[in-house]
Amino acid sequence: MTFSRLTFLFLGLLLPLRGAEERYTIAVVPMGTTHQYWKQIHAGALQAQAELQAEGVPVEIIWKGPLREDDRDQQVQVVENFMARRVSGLVLAPLDARALVAPVEQAVRAGIPVVIVDSPLESKAPVSTIATDNYAGGRLAGKRLGELLGGKGNVILLRVQVGSGSSEAREKGFLDEIAAKFPAIKVISENQHGGATRNTALDVSQNLLIRHGREVDGIFTPNESTMAGMMVALSNAGLGGGKVKLVGFANSQMFVDALKTNDLQGLVLQDPVKMGYLGVKTIVQVLRGEQVPAWVDTGVVVATAENLKEPEIAALIGK
Repeated sequence: MTFSRLTFLFLGLLLPLRGAEERYTIAVVPMGTTHQYWKQIHAGALQAQAELQAEGVPVEIIWKGPLREDDRDQQVQVVENFMARRVSGLVLAPLDARALVAPVEQAVRAGIPVVIVDSPLESKAPVSTIATDNYAGGRLAGKRLGELLGGKGNVILLRVQVGSGSSEAREKGFLDEIAAKFPAIKVISENQHGGATRNTALDVSQNLLIRHGREVDGIFTPNESTMAGMMVALSNAGLGGGKVKLVGFANSQMFVDALKTNDLQGLVLQDPVKMGYLGVKTIVQVLRGEQVPAWVDTGVVVATAENLKEPEIAALIGK
């Protein structure tokens, strides 16, 4: 067989491979898998997968994260396991802005690009961050609660947990808004953390109400677990139904229903479906060599009993 014929056969074997689209395996790692919020992130990721597959892009989503949003070690282990499996890319919602830096930077050094969703990471290694402006959302919560109280009274901030970049930004935004716009409002407690579950938040909430129940006028809870725990505690203490004004930060039908029954007076809404959707779309763009923005703000609004039917609010509630 001549050299030219060997060359021809070799090139013939390669030609089908050149035209084939590279397969992408994308690991999507949430902070936790229990709360409704993360299920909405997952729905957005699956929507992106379906669209890409319909366009002929062979992409597979693998969804895996810790059960609870306070299990840093398990989330680190999940990221490391995906890195060992050599997935094509990672879409990550880091539950700790610092603890996840090392595994993310290690993944990027290994050639696995990372897109961050929901909560920022204290690293320049991720190619893009897709999230709510959580600080702005916290300020919106402070504005809503301040207006509900007529600019005076005593309020409580029930924090989530140390290291959670998204909730810490909300908490700071809330405190800054109260200090700047409502000087006659006093923050009587801001150092308690409710934790990652409704039960831990309920315990802390009950203790806060035992201590401050007679003097508190309003409360801000920055995530799903703290809001669920505080709502139960207020009801148990006979302070629900608007006796103590409650403003929270979460996406769940349960809290929309609470607005309708006046057990909640303000609900800061994000767009988790959009985050999951854009997270997957963006990581595939990166893998295909396309330029992507370093930061994408997915928006934040405040829902009340009065504005639930407005198009912008209704669209988020319907997701």
